[in-house]
Amino acid sequence: MSAAPPRVLTVAGSDSGGGAGIQADLKTMLALGTHGMSVITAVTAQNSLGVQGAWELPVDAVRAQYRSVVDDIGVRAVKTGMLASAALVEAVAELIAGTDGPAVVDPVGVSKHGDALLAASALDSVRTKLLPVATVATPNLDEVAQLTGVRVESEDGMRRAAAALLSYGPRWALIKGGHLPGDAVDLLTDGSEEHWLRAPRLDNRHTHGTGCTLASAIAAHLAHGLPVPEAVTAAKTYVTGAIEAGFALGAGIGPVDHGWALRRD
Repeated sequence: MSAAPPRVLTVAGSDSGGGAGIQADLKTMLALGTHGMSVITAVTAQNSLGVQGAWELPVDAVRAQYRSVVDDIGVRAVKTGMLASAALVEAVAELIAGTDGPAVVDPVGVSKHGDALLAASALDSVRTKLLPVATVATPNLDEVAQLTGVRVESEDGMRRAAAALLSYGPRWALIKGGHLPGDAVDLLTDGSEEHWLRAPRLDNRHTHGTGCTLASAIAAHLAHGLPVPEAVTAAKTYVTGAIEAGFALGAGIGPVDHGWALRRD
């Protein structure tokens, strides 16, 4: 009998098209040698063209899923994605605060297609309850603007955005600069050390699920015991390969390929 791999828990919404959300998280966790478990916060009707509907689960259902997994199986790392409402944000923040191990918070605000996935009324709960319990927070430029008011136009602006985000309490901020022109550059900082992560911009429009995939990859590497800078660097490498291998699916934006490294090997 084999020893169980490191256990990672995703707390996020379901993407029926399989490219983002819980489905992307579990594929990433498997690809990176961990055992993925899930707490579903919302169900979406979603495909390559966008989100046609979203239904959040009751707080009691989310809390029960979390306790069921953590109390029996245990976790080495937790990742959060779509939390939809202030009530869910606050409940999940409270659960994470009582759980040993690192937490990667992807403050999902909008989908790849521009569909809102977080109520405007929940933003303050993200700032005051969820970010303070995060080991790493991973907003993109739209999300960091929503949370901090800092609009990033250049790499210099990423420093200001990171400082503003860190003021809410996460130990590390990863500002994802994928929407800037030029190379895909991200800034990881804890306020004292800085790590600039660069990758060539790939000519592939099939990038659905990149944010979910990156946050899950960070959580998987943290569960393996890597320090934050090494976990984020390894996750960036994995996501870059997944974007390069992204494929067309449906009539719109296809997903990244979570199994690219397994097939290459």
